[in-house]
Amino acid sequence: MTTKEVTIAERMTKTPHLIGAEQSLKTAHDLMRKHHIRHLPVLHGGKLIGVVSERDLHLVATLHDFDPAHVRVEEAMSQDVYAVTPKTALKEVVREMAARKLGSAVVVEGTHVIGVFTTVDALETLASVLPA
Repeated sequence: MTTKEVTIAERMTKTPHLIGAEQSLKTAHDLMRKHHIRHLPVLHGGKLIGVVSERDLHLVATLHDFDPAHVRVEEAMSQDVYAVTPKTALKEVVREMAARKLGSAVVVEGTHVIGVFTTVDALETLASVLPA
C-alpha cells in the first residue's frame, strides 16, 4: 500500500496578501495588523523580489529617526526568498525551513505568487495529525 505524498499546495495559505516594494513600511504594518499575518511577499513589476516579515519591521523600527511612513518595504525586506512550486513535497519544505530557520516559504506558479506556507501553517498541520 502506498501513501500519497502531501504537497505544499495542500497546506499553504492560498491567495496571500502581497505588497509592492515601493510601498511604505507603515502600509505593510497596517496590512499585517489588519489581516493578522506576519509575512508579506514583496513584488516589483509583478515579480517576487523579497519577503517582509513582522520581525523585519520591528528591527527597522529600532533605528534612530525611524519614520515608517517614509521608509519603503524594499529597504527592510529579506531578498533571500525561499520559493517553491505547488507540487513541492510538504516534507521537503518543512525540512528546509527548519534547516534554514525560515518563517515562511512563498509558493509560486510560473511568476505568480499563489500561496504562503508559514510556521503557523506547519503547526496547524502538526496539530491535525496528533491524537486529540
